[in-house]
Amino acid sequence: MAADDIARLAEALSATHVGDGELSYKGRGLKLDTVQSVEELVREIEQYQGLRALRLEGNTFGVEAAQAVARALENKDQLQRCHWSDMFTGRLRSEIPTALRSLGNALTTAGARLMELDLSDNAFGPDGVKGIEQLLKSSSCHSLRELRLNNCGMGIGGGKILAEALTECHRQSSALGTPLRLRVFVAGRNRLENEGAAALAQAFQLIGSLEELHLPQNGINYVGITALASAMQQNPDLRLLNLNDNTFTKRGALAMAQALKHLRNVEVINFGDCLVRSEGAIALSAVMREGLPVLKELNLSYGEVTEAAALVVAQAVMDKPHMEKVDLNGNCLGDNGCDTLREVMENMDKADMLASLSDDEGEPDEEEDEENDGDVDEEDAEEEEGFQNVVDCIDSRPAKSQSSLRQLQPHVASFLSCPTAEKLLQLGENSASLKQQVDGADPDRAADVLLKISSVYSEDPETKAAVLQTIDAALKTLFSGSALQSYCFLSAMLVMMGLLKGEGKVKRVELVSVQLVCLEHAVQQDYFTQDLALLLHTLLSRNSKAPESCYSAKESLLAALEKRCGAEN
Repeated sequence: MAADDIARLAEALSATHVGDGELSYKGRGLKLDTVQSVEELVREIEQYQGLRALRLEGNTFGVEAAQAVARALENKDQLQRCHWSDMFTGRLRSEIPTALRSLGNALTTAGARLMELDLSDNAFGPDGVKGIEQLLKSSSCHSLRELRLNNCGMGIGGGKILAEALTECHRQSSALGTPLRLRVFVAGRNRLENEGAAALAQAFQLIGSLEELHLPQNGINYVGITALASAMQQNPDLRLLNLNDNTFTKRGALAMAQALKHLRNVEVINFGDCLVRSEGAIALSAVMREGLPVLKELNLSYGEVTEAAALVVAQAVMDKPHMEKVDLNGNCLGDNGCDTLREVMENMDKADMLASLSDDEGEPDEEEDEENDGDVDEEDAEEEEGFQNVVDCIDSRPAKSQSSLRQLQPHVASFLSCPTAEKLLQLGENSASLKQQVDGADPDRAADVLLKISSVYSEDPETKAAVLQTIDAALKTLFSGSALQSYCFLSAMLVMMGLLKGEGKVKRVELVSVQLVCLEHAVQQDYFTQDLALLLHTLLSRNSKAPESCYSAKESLLAALEKRCGAEN
């Protein structure tokens, strides 16, 4: 060790005792390779009575140096907090697991009961996780409350090893009557992807005590997000959820919205740069309408959210007494949309909580929308099946698969395959079977069925009565569910009608005025609440894409919605 390093260490040691049982070498920039290089440091550890926290971050330890420090820790049974981030800079990746294993074994030998372990910013990869595997499984981690492994390059393999270790720790601690109660888990920038995230989700579901979960920038898409959403439902004390810079898309956003319905203590939601898109933002708005009573911060930035959906979000935060910040920057509002959003927030006396909109991407490209018209291709069909699997998982209800459609009564199946007024009238009392096809657990299918029913509307008294009665019966049942189901259904229907930008290629219907006429009838019924009327009015009034042949029907529908919304005031 260089003489100047020894001098710096000696000088630093005089200021290492910072109270509360903490010994700190934080940020000294020391390169510690040999046993000799850490002699003074080891002596300080050995002589510190009642050591409860050790800060080694910001230095770099070789294997020999780490082993020497480990020997000094073997009798420190009161140690609770290990701040060991960024302590292997410049080391070979093969060295780090050996160093970590030595330190971990020392803690186990000492019988320490850790509360916090921070190994962030150590690029140790899956092998590094193996280096702490035995420590995490040991009784020294039965008391662990905070585990921080940010930016460690764990990858899928490391995520699986970590999940197995936490699961084993919980199993052993539970057998002793003191189950692991992990509260804070941080593992951003680790390339966990779906498999790693899903493995950890199983551990989180078992542990059930998380208060903070930070998993930003991990390459997780809707499959992993759905697994995490399911796990979060089993963690009722969750306060902070940070999944920034992963890829939700619609399915992941709906799964997470479903999970948030069950959580009452969430204060911070960070879904920025996650592609929640418009339908996802609307679904999250529904959850805010009926839950999340202590929410303080919501980040939906850079998510391809359009103006109409952003306004729905703004309306949803109106009655949140603890709300402090809403971030919708980097979306697709356009200049007019940004101005409208600011105006809406200002009218609600909440302008100060709206984050900057300086990076807005502008309104969506209409040519892109046109490219998305038409039938879904094979890839989209697979995605739709995946979405249904998501719904099944989060809602615990059976899906209406293609096999179940084949089991429908022939007349019902015939109507759905090629709807006509004659076929609807032939159903008679069997028209109740159509209502059963409108299930809030599958908003896309519900929207498709109702649009098919409304497409056969006419002023013929018998046909008119049959269509409206069937629609009323179906919507009364559908809207008796949660706000989330209702919001998702309405947004799905507008996407199919081409009146709201959806995600990817969408199976759209040919919009005809009678569908809007039927919707006008529906909004005037008791089952169509004022909240839903406000939602539909917001979405429709911000969109002018209806065909010219439907212009009059759309204006009439908007007038009915304005009247219904006005009845609230």
